[in-house]
Amino acid sequence: MPLDTAPEVSVASAPPPAAPNEEAEVDGAAPPLPIPTGVAAPSRLLIYHADLRLKVPSLPRASASLDSLVRRNEGFLSAATETRADGEWRQFMTIRVRPGRFHALLAALGGLGTVEEKKLTTDDVTAQHADVAARLATKRAVEKRYVDLLVRARKISEILEIEGKIGEVREEIESTESRLKTLDDEVSYSTISLACYQVLPQPVPEAPVVSFASRVVESFYTGWTLLTGLFIGLVAVWPLWLLAPTVWWGLRRWRKRQLAA
Repeated sequence: MPLDTAPEVSVASAPPPAAPNEEAEVDGAAPPLPIPTGVAAPSRLLIYHADLRLKVPSLPRASASLDSLVRRNEGFLSAATETRADGEWRQFMTIRVRPGRFHALLAALGGLGTVEEKKLTTDDVTAQHADVAARLATKRAVEKRYVDLLVRARKISEILEIEGKIGEVREEIESTESRLKTLDDEVSYSTISLACYQVLPQPVPEAPVVSFASRVVESFYTGWTLLTGLFIGLVAVWPLWLLAPTVWWGLRRWRKRQLAA
């Protein structure tokens, strides 16, 4: 039993049986099927997510009220962290809640303090969910075909090759199942990312007590600094000291000439 090509199974590979009065396909495309009367259209699968930042007067009181609000709305905390830095006491929490209680809980959380930032997003994953579910069904059908081939296999080489194919398909099935479970979880429970912070009072340093002796020493040092500065200033103008006698002698001769005239 050669295995040159892997068996291919597709959800759309087997066409549905034609109704007696079914219209012929035009250009290879089947006409759309009518929706039966009385059958509701499938509900949309929506993922809600919110980012909320609050400034609260007291973080411990806000945390206690938050726990009560989450339990009252049948939600739960999936993650929480707490830090103190830059004069702030911060808490970051991830809250999961049913979509029906999402907006009510979000409004209640806004009452715990001052809302500084609020972001809402809604993702429609209806088509994505249907696509992942269809892929999962296809991969399971492929796995069943391989299992049927394995039962009929007689050669060791064929058995080993089929088992390798089954292992690959099962890995793909597990990955697809994980993705489908993630989508189901995100649809079943909305997510609120909450950041609360409280401004911490900054300690004011006390003025140091200076003794009388310390003040005398400081005054002596200040006077000495002033004296040395004056001396250095006088030294710095030494060219003026050399020029001053010449200027004085010139002024004296000028006065004598004025008197003689």
